[in-house]
This record gives sequence, C-alpha cells and structure tokens, in this order.
Amino acid sequence: MTDSTTRALRLGTRRSKLAMAQSGQVAEAVHALTGRPVELVEITTYGDTSREHLAQIGGTGVFVSALRDALLAGEIDFAVHSLKDLPTTQPEDLTLAAIPVREDPRDALIARDGLTFEQLTADEVRVARIGTGSPRRMAQLNAWARSLGRRVETVPIRGNIDTRIGFVEKGELDAVVLAAAGLTRIGRIDEATQLLSPDVVLPAPGQGALAIECAAVNVDLAARLAELDDPDTRAAVTAERSLLAALEAGCSAPVGALADLSPSSRLRSSRGGPKADEQAVTELHLRGVVGTTDGSTLVQMSTTGHVPASPDDVPAPLNMGRELAAEMLAKGAAGLMGERAL
Repeated sequence: MTDSTTRALRLGTRRSKLAMAQSGQVAEAVHALTGRPVELVEITTYGDTSREHLAQIGGTGVFVSALRDALLAGEIDFAVHSLKDLPTTQPEDLTLAAIPVREDPRDALIARDGLTFEQLTADEVRVARIGTGSPRRMAQLNAWARSLGRRVETVPIRGNIDTRIGFVEKGELDAVVLAAAGLTRIGRIDEATQLLSPDVVLPAPGQGALAIECAAVNVDLAARLAELDDPDTRAAVTAERSLLAALEAGCSAPVGALADLSPSSRLRSSRGGPKADEQAVTELHLRGVVGTTDGSTLVQMSTTGHVPASPDDVPAPLNMGRELAAEMLAKGAAGLMGERAL
C-alpha cells in the first residue's frame, strides 16, 4: 500500500499549453519542496470549451470552477490557476495556500514588421487592427491612440497564445496584445515587439501571478505549499484584487490595477530625527483604471501607503484597494463598467 506521505500529489490544471507550462513549473517546485512526485491532472473548464467572448459569458470563474469542483471532490490534491482568473471572493472550504513570485505583470504587443504601438498608429492612411479579448485592454489602447491624435480598431478575439499570434502572422491583424507573463512561461517573449508601460496600459488585477489552491481541510499540504508563497507578491495582488472587489467588477470588466512595492523606512519616533527604533516597512503604490471600451472616458487614480513587512498584516493592502475604489466610484467609475459582479 502506498503511504500517504510518499504517493504522487495530483495537481489539477487546465489543458492549454500555457496552463500546462506554468503548472509544470509549480510541480517541479512542489517536488523539490516535498520530495514527493507530482502528476498533472488535466481538467477542461467551461471557459476552455465555450466559443463566446469572455465579456459575454461573464469571465468571472469560468476557468476555475471545474478545478475547484475537482478539489472539493478529492479528485486532485491542489490546483494551479492564473490569479487574474480567480473570483475575488475566496470560498471558505478552499485555501489560497501560496502565491509564488510574480512574473512580469505587463502587457506585450506582438505587431507586424516588428512595429511598436506608436509606429502602428503613425500611419495616417491605414487604421491598425489590434486583437484582444479584453475590454480592459480595448479601453486603454483606444485611449492611448486618442492621446496620440490617432485611432485604432480593437478586434475581439479568442483562442490560445499560438492562435492569437497566428492572426498577425497570417496578416489578419496588425497586432495582438497578450500578457508578457504567459509569453515568458511558454518561451515566446522574444516575439514581443513592445512591452507596454503601465503608465499607458495597466494590467489586469493579479496579472502575472499564479495561485496555488487546495482544500481547507488539507491543513498539512496547505502548510507545505505555503512555503512557496512570496509575501511581496501577495501584498501587491491583494491590493489589486481588493480594488476589483470593491468596484464590484468581474474579471472581464474594463478594470486595470497594479501595485508596486518598494523598500522604504518610517521613523516611529514623534520627534522627527533618526532614532534607533526605526522600523523597516514597504511602500505600496497602487494604481487603478476603469474606462469605456472605446477609450473616450477613463477614470485613473492612484494611492500610496506604507505596508509593514509582516506577511500577516493583510488588512493594509485590503484597505488600500477599498479606499482607492471608493475614490474611483466617486469619480464616476461605476457607470463605465459593462459587467458588474453579482
């Protein structure tokens, strides 16, 4: 009989090339951590089988529900998700055991002839056709073009990374926009013709980060998986997802957010001078955007706060997200979102 501490751990994953690649990387890390073999269990989700655009089927949870059902049924031991696909409300019977170090959160442009966005829009005769399945990207790309005195045509697309890049290779589109993290994980980041600065295109909340989830009752496994957690990444994505949740927006709504962490320090003394009781902290800068998909209206705001270095202090980034969301809603953000989470 196989001992429960030596049998292979079953890792649930979507079947796509990207999902398999990132789950494979986590499997290697878990094997190195536990010494136990890890086998990938491929699971098809509703988001994989539906041909509708994500904004139509309500992107929230469509890529994760089947994986979570398998966890609760005991068919797999843990699952790996792209964090940006997770609903912002965490089920009580599941534990988000680890959020490893985040990959590059930026969006990447893959354009014909090695062009940048500015070069694509410089053509006064031809309007560039740019493919993306994300209303968030559409809103910001259209707004960026407007700021340059130009316009682009954003074309809704579905499909895996190969399919999307194929639209450009076949000449059907002038460019596509994809997550840099996904391109990196499948070894195709060199094909990006431009990495889009968050100053012009904010990524999806949690973009570039992975979520490792297991059943809450599996306490021992959760504790081991927690060793893969990166506190800085968790703090950043907690702030971003808190903003999304407070906006009551689903993951296919035109909402972008990015939290940057940087080392800082703050004096605990009230007398103003350098003191021996100086406390090291981390500075968190959170930016958010909500816009109409045609780019005509954007609400962009940011806030900065100090987050104590302790990973247990979750309320600080949570509160930052909620407070920034309240400010954005006061500026009219609610009226710019198509899908509202239920």
